[in-house]
Amino acid sequence: MGRHREFDPDEALNIALQVFRRKGYEGTSISDLTDAMRITRPSLYAAFGNKEDLFRKTLDLYERHHLCFAHEALKAPAAREAVERLLRGYVNVVTDPANPPGCLSVNGAVACGESTEPIRETIIARRMVNEKNLCARLEKARSEGDFPENESPADWARYVMSVALGMAVKAASGASRDELYRVVDFAMRSWPSLRRDM
Repeated sequence: MGRHREFDPDEALNIALQVFRRKGYEGTSISDLTDAMRITRPSLYAAFGNKEDLFRKTLDLYERHHLCFAHEALKAPAAREAVERLLRGYVNVVTDPANPPGCLSVNGAVACGESTEPIRETIIARRMVNEKNLCARLEKARSEGDFPENESPADWARYVMSVALGMAVKAASGASRDELYRVVDFAMRSWPSLRRDM
């Protein structure tokens, strides 16, 4: 029988997520990870693969545990409510005092250079899934008369996601939850009125 691992892989993965979230992908070294996870390099490679493999696993964990609110937010009965819930949910995640401020995908991709282009592309592709999901929700709202016919769901999805990503950058720079809630309030003032179509 093989020797049992001396660490909890789930706990180690969560620790790695926190390190990546704090330092970004490129700013995190293997030593940073092994020190924080309290494991050896061979143990890290055996359990998670290389640094890129480990980061992809932390992205999966982040989406399951921290961004799961997005799916529920889009189920709100009205499109405006769905978007507001989505933005407030992002604020809650990026300002959660139990975790480093900001967003794993934003912190992870901002400083990526040419050598880490595959990671950057992975992050962008995952963001696009979220944007497409929001666009689909707004298209549905428009077909139901809950979103103006003369407005573009794609443009609004792009705008909302840009606000969300911008708030993540602000949170990483020290913005408080209350400050970002006010950003959400301000952004929602521009929500289009259905009266435009009447």
